[in-house]
Amino acid sequence: MPYERTTVEDLDRELLEIALDAAERAGALLRDGRPGDLAVAATKTSPIDVVTEMDIAAEKLITGLIAERRPDDGLLGEEGASVQGSSGVRWVIDPLDGTVNYLYGLPSWAVSIAAQRDGRTVVGVVAAPMRRETYHAVLGGGAHVNGAAVRCRTAPAFEQALIGTGFGYLTERRAAQAEVVRALLPRVRDIRRGGSAAIDLCDLGCGRLDGYYERGLNAWDYAAGELFAREAGALTGGRPGQPASTELTVAAPAGLFEPLQGLLDELGAWHD
Repeated sequence: MPYERTTVEDLDRELLEIALDAAERAGALLRDGRPGDLAVAATKTSPIDVVTEMDIAAEKLITGLIAERRPDDGLLGEEGASVQGSSGVRWVIDPLDGTVNYLYGLPSWAVSIAAQRDGRTVVGVVAAPMRRETYHAVLGGGAHVNGAAVRCRTAPAFEQALIGTGFGYLTERRAAQAEVVRALLPRVRDIRRGGSAAIDLCDLGCGRLDGYYERGLNAWDYAAGELFAREAGALTGGRPGQPASTELTVAAPAGLFEPLQGLLDELGAWHD
């Protein structure tokens, strides 16, 4: 669908306002609705059910707000939201990224909302209520945290790079990912595992990590964070020559991105 320049700018501004509003409301719901004793019973069935209920409630809040304001848009959500839409705009939603952190009372969980126009991500919002930070980016407009512009770090020497990553839930995948970490760890400064892909990508954009990679992410895990990282000056992709995908997502500043991506490909980080 073609857009006039002023129409594009107005549309992206509208999408950003909706994403910020929805993320703030969903974040408040999750923060205020979390039982105080949830972590105490973390090994029982009941707290898992509570987290699932909160996850679904947050997605319903987000999708309901979007449907009210832009009823013709498409939707793709982790908790099952799937609407084709007819406007050329699709929302990609993770209502609770960092579920295990949320379950245990760790602060690194977030609401992630991205808006895509004709298949391209143009708006990304990641709200992390327990950090009191909201990250947002608009295509061509830079990356911002609580309204302040941020940039990623310049590339360090490879051996001085602090690299973020994450692990899947399946045993076979975790074993393969452990082998990649075993080979990578001696070659870099250190490795961090934060537990939320959306926050990891935003931390990269804020200069809190030098690089990031993960296998097994879905579109809702990385759509908003990837745009934030790119708008903060980072490069993103998957295997060499390919975009970020479920197979592999890599992000780092130029100068570190290329050798990191190449080494991860060599180590087989893209397969189990």
